[in-house]
Amino acid sequence: MKIGMQTWGSHGDIRPFLALAEGLQAAGHEVTLLITCFDSAIYSDITSTNGVNITLIASPVISIEEAEKIATMAYNIRDPMKQIATILERGFEPVEDQMFVAAQQLSKDNDLLIGHYFMYPLQVAAEKTQKPYISVVLANIVVPSDYANPLGFNRLGLWGHRIIWWVTKFSVNRVLLHYPNRLRQQLGMKPTRDILTQVWMSPYLTLLAVSPQFCQRQPDWPSSVQVCGFLDTPNMTMEGVIPASLKSFLDAGEPPVYMTFGSWMPHEIANQTATLRLLTDAANLAGCRAIIQSPSSPDCGFTSNDQIFYISAAPHYAIFPHCQAVVHHGGAGTTQSTTISGKPSIVVTHLSEQEHWGRELRRVGIAGDFLHRRNLTSKQLARKIQFVLNSPELSLKAKSIAEAMKKENGVDAAVNLIQQRFAV
Repeated sequence: MKIGMQTWGSHGDIRPFLALAEGLQAAGHEVTLLITCFDSAIYSDITSTNGVNITLIASPVISIEEAEKIATMAYNIRDPMKQIATILERGFEPVEDQMFVAAQQLSKDNDLLIGHYFMYPLQVAAEKTQKPYISVVLANIVVPSDYANPLGFNRLGLWGHRIIWWVTKFSVNRVLLHYPNRLRQQLGMKPTRDILTQVWMSPYLTLLAVSPQFCQRQPDWPSSVQVCGFLDTPNMTMEGVIPASLKSFLDAGEPPVYMTFGSWMPHEIANQTATLRLLTDAANLAGCRAIIQSPSSPDCGFTSNDQIFYISAAPHYAIFPHCQAVVHHGGAGTTQSTTISGKPSIVVTHLSEQEHWGRELRRVGIAGDFLHRRNLTSKQLARKIQFVLNSPELSLKAKSIAEAMKKENGVDAAVNLIQQRFAV
């Protein structure tokens, strides 16, 4: 088949699509992948191992400075719907037209379309051209069920879950429904009535790119919703290798705690300095060695020593197995990368979706309660680190879950589901 794929977001929204695109291309399909990176130009020189046609659209969407402003605004907003609205208004709307034009051409040129569940321009374009469309969902909190709800209150019973989903749908549609309907109106299409079930989910096939260790298929989900597992890929060239200086640090003492906020780490020197101070103080208070990931720690006045190693970037795939635990923001990709490495987590959330992953990590027994970035102190973080390091049962459970995850292959499962559904 000729398959067109499109995604938007940060690294955690793009890496799964790169993995799936390579898997489909290796299976004999002709794949085109359109990437719109929210906050980085790191994909400008990316090449495909198997010959996927990769094209960047309007990337990065915003400058590093603007991304930081949006991040600060978002994690200081308590209402999750306002968080989403702020991110879309600042980071999606400015390039919506360009992504929509590209999506329409992608739909004309291909037999099958696959999109990030947020990628409503592709969903609209696929429907207009009457092409089958697959949605890839990166967190299992957007598929309604009478057996679970997005808030994690899973002992409410059928009617309790239904009420929460009704409120959730109402809130999401009130804030977001005008986005796809604006594009549908441009093409003379009838408006859609529900974001969750008519845009984010596909009646052809919705792939939940979440490990079964976190996500069990609910009995009332339609047959079109399938759990494929974590869409992971071996370390990409652009992510580099463990540098010699870091290897020396690892060899010089006990395994460290890795600390990263991913794309949520500030770049602006004053904010970055404050965050580095918070993380450094937390590591010192917890009495642990640490690797702290930050864009430009030397410019902030921080120098590595035998206890703390500062690095601008490191391949998580390679470094996490050498650590005791990982402090992270609760992104879908980082969460599952940490887990498949067999390490417990300390989660510092910036967004409501990250709170979901914080709850999931605690539910399966490999983390304590998550923390909120907006009011985080070094003492709070140090206590959470000490709790994890002094709870061997968390590490044992993390190793057990990792062994199960390593037997899964989300890419192969997704490719098989796609080929079965479309009788290839």
